[in-house]
Amino acid sequence: MKTFFLSDRGKVRQHNEDSCGVFINKDGDTLAIVADGMGGHLAGDVASEMTVSSLKQLWEDSSTMESPEVAEKWLEENVLKVNEILYKHSQDNIDCQGMGTTFVGAICTSKFTTIGHIGDSRCYVLNEIGFKQLTDDHTLVNELVRSGHISKEDAEHHPRKNVVLRALGTEMNVNIDLKTIILEETDILLLCSDGLSNKVSEQEVATILHSSNSLKKKAEILVSLANDYGGEDNITLVIVHYSSESESG
Repeated sequence: MKTFFLSDRGKVRQHNEDSCGVFINKDGDTLAIVADGMGGHLAGDVASEMTVSSLKQLWEDSSTMESPEVAEKWLEENVLKVNEILYKHSQDNIDCQGMGTTFVGAICTSKFTTIGHIGDSRCYVLNEIGFKQLTDDHTLVNELVRSGHISKEDAEHHPRKNVVLRALGTEMNVNIDLKTIILEETDILLLCSDGLSNKVSEQEVATILHSSNSLKKKAEILVSLANDYGGEDNITLVIVHYSSESESG
């Protein structure tokens, strides 16, 4: 399994409120995370960084993910723990009141991959069938699409496109969506913040991921494209390539 992650401030924002990482537990299973922070001042930075660092520590102490049920339970329980940590921090620190973050994470083992998400950061898969979004955005606009009030095309330019209905840390309780899939060798998993998915089309992303470039080069091209198209938001991604090789890059 090969991985690479990259986060960029973009061309407009003063700060990068995204965080990401790839972590290995003691049994060799991988956890990939992207978190897109929100909140006034630097609170978004705090929320996303706390999410990634807390889950890193919990993951490195975890044991074998022997089944999808175990992986889904681990994600649900530990993301809820982190939600409580964030919520308490926001209540105890006036500068962080109202902070929150999106979350998308993937537990990647040799037998299965379990994905959890909250908000509008996304997970995609590229395989022999094609390129497909695996997560369903927790946004106002997506709810309008699902209910038939607007079309998918209308959603692309809707004025309230960025309204997130579910986030980590904004309330005492939160629900996480979970999904487990089986991936084959050569399949590619992409986790990203909306700074990428709002700017670069799925067709462009699929073409770049399908190329013969290294994971590092693919990530750099994707970030560069998002910036070329405006770069109004922070841009963050993790690429996981299901390969027999173990090195990153």
